[in-house]
Amino acid sequence: MSGKPSRWLTAFAVATYVILFAPIVVLIFFSFNSSRRGLEWTGFTLDWYPKLLKNTEILHSLQVTLEVAVIAVIGATILGSLLGLGLARLRFRGAGAVQTLLLLPIMTPEIIMGISLLVFFSQLFGLNGSIGQIAIAHIMFCISYVAITVRARAVSLDPRLEEAARDLGASAVSTFRHVTLPLLAPAVAAGAMLAFALSFDDLVTTSFNTGVGSTTLPVQMYSAIRFGVTPQINAISSIIVAVVSIALLVAWRLGAFRTAASVVVAEPEAA
Repeated sequence: MSGKPSRWLTAFAVATYVILFAPIVVLIFFSFNSSRRGLEWTGFTLDWYPKLLKNTEILHSLQVTLEVAVIAVIGATILGSLLGLGLARLRFRGAGAVQTLLLLPIMTPEIIMGISLLVFFSQLFGLNGSIGQIAIAHIMFCISYVAITVRARAVSLDPRLEEAARDLGASAVSTFRHVTLPLLAPAVAAGAMLAFALSFDDLVTTSFNTGVGSTTLPVQMYSAIRFGVTPQINAISSIIVAVVSIALLVAWRLGAFRTAASVVVAEPEAA
């Protein structure tokens, strides 16, 4: 077989990327449209970005979204990491069934999850929508994603590393802190980023548990586009795309830097 890539495969890959990113490019393009409704191009303008910074409703909803996401990430990362590590280490009858139940929140349709959480909070606690209620709801459906990610990493760890630390006199807490946790750190970080993304853009579950003063950005944007997509919605979407792109670029560069550093360190050792 030739080492050159197939022209058809390259064309297919290019076409796939075009299909994926064309809607985003159009959205960014129309964020500079001078038309108020943004459905027809009438001219270029930068006015919508300064006006966006004066839109108190969108800025407040963005603040609520970030607050909820931070709380959800902290709670889901801690609980999900411990759950994933426990499922990887504990051996008991019915372990397979318990691990299968971990997939239930992922497989359950969001509308059912949202209704069930609404009934749970309203009937048992009398809550009718708050930032805390939304954060707890996000933690509940993010735990499974974090647990599955951490469990996949924990299963591949060599238990002899922890046994060696214990044999050298380290306590259980010290072993977890200096051996287990650093080895799980990539999976924990991946689970935390996944939880942040899921919490930040959740609409269905949040819409059932939101209340006065706790409207998140996705709910605010959905309420706004029912009357037509405005350039301000395009502008805030473009800013989010830019921030995410920069974050991915930084993560990629850091990963490339660490890979290069590991190669440089490994070469003298091999020599």
